[in-house]
Amino acid sequence: MRLVRFLPERLRHLAPEAVAFGVIGLCNLGLYYLIFNALLFIGGVKASVIATLVTTYLAYLANRHWTYRNRARSAVRREYTLFFMFNLVGMLIQATFVGFAKYGLGLTEADARIELNIASALGIGVATVFRFWSYRTFVFRHAPPAAEVDLPIQPAVTPVAPGGQNVPDDEFEQLAAELELEAELEAVDRPAEGAARTR
Repeated sequence: MRLVRFLPERLRHLAPEAVAFGVIGLCNLGLYYLIFNALLFIGGVKASVIATLVTTYLAYLANRHWTYRNRARSAVRREYTLFFMFNLVGMLIQATFVGFAKYGLGLTEADARIELNIASALGIGVATVFRFWSYRTFVFRHAPPAAEVDLPIQPAVTPVAPGGQNVPDDEFEQLAAELELEAELEAVDRPAEGAARTR
């Protein structure tokens, strides 16, 4: 990932996700075209839908356990629902491109296999950008920041003299120094008193 350092700062954190997403996407693309071309005899749109359904499920597993493995796990039902909902939109995008090529341009599976594959590739390109955005934004979200705990506000302690009156800061420091000195003197006197008693 040495090339990452040449990216703008705001894009660097996207690079690992984009690479993992891209690798999974390329593997799924190969599988998609295998299924799409194997089933092209039943119709381009149907073949596109079936190929998309198979690769979508595999994409969920791969993205959950690799691309977004560090993201917080939300409820499995929620993730599945959102993932397949956004993939349904992606599938419609792909099928629209194939459908336009077949019904809008009058291409047939028998005579225009290459053109239908190109139309499918264009649909996959648009759908891939949509999927990447929707996965990272809605499906595999970052964990929400931990709620900040409001600690009780401690009341300010005002120094009080032995007589019960409030003392300004500078006088308090002087008073504390005097008390400390008295404590040290008492500590020195105690050993002397003990020695006198032993005699």
